[in-house]
Amino acid sequence: MRSDRSQSAGLSLKIAAGAGLAFLHLPILLIFVYAFTTEEKSFQWPPPGFTTKWFAVAWNRPDIWEALWLSVKVASIATVIAMVLGTLAAAAVARTKFFGREVISLLVILPIALPGIITGIALRSAFSLADIPFSFWTIILGHATFCVVVVYNNAVARFRRTSGSLIEASMDLGADGFQTFRHVILPNIATALLAGGMLAFALSFDEVIVTTFTAGQQSTLPIWMLEELIRPRQRPVTNVVAMVVVIVTFLPILAAYYLTRDTDQIAGSGK
Repeated sequence: MRSDRSQSAGLSLKIAAGAGLAFLHLPILLIFVYAFTTEEKSFQWPPPGFTTKWFAVAWNRPDIWEALWLSVKVASIATVIAMVLGTLAAAAVARTKFFGREVISLLVILPIALPGIITGIALRSAFSLADIPFSFWTIILGHATFCVVVVYNNAVARFRRTSGSLIEASMDLGADGFQTFRHVILPNIATALLAGGMLAFALSFDEVIVTTFTAGQQSTLPIWMLEELIRPRQRPVTNVVAMVVVIVTFLPILAAYYLTRDTDQIAGSGK
């Protein structure tokens, strides 16, 4: 009797999990379908036909390439800034004790916990008060605020799981600070930093809300997509670009998952 109930409960959970996944991913699958539709001005279901011509149209649109290049540049620079600041903050919080350490940790994490519109309004107000014109660099600063959090979370977890005895042994053997960082610390945190950097790049690449408040007249790829949905010219082209964004952001997230899934087995973890 119990086994029958457990099997029934297991089947119910599987059905519920499948329904939840379908609810989350069916809209994304529709984007892929409508990227191949022959209908230009509306969304019909089922699509009247399928074609690949919209990929060629998207390839030859210079406005798409400009937005894509801007998104790549912003995401790359914001990721580099986040990796430097996030790693330094993680090292300070994880390896030292000082008054207000937990408050500092909370303040570092806070930007990603706040709604994006709050962060965007705060940044726009700060730039206006400081008379900083909206430009390429204001977008980067806006993106770096939440990208730092992603790198920090990965790095601080790895720092806390890396035994301090490794650093002490390196110093006892005559290594200076740079040598210890290069040969001991960096190999232990490298995958965490790489995973954090990939996640930060993915978050920056598809960010909309903060970019809206900090971009001025510039259009990153997500902003371009939003404007095309408001004033559509060729709807399937927008779906083609959306499909590319899904792939571009999915790959680093997948890579980050594989890089960090075995983090319980690291050197100096004390096990």
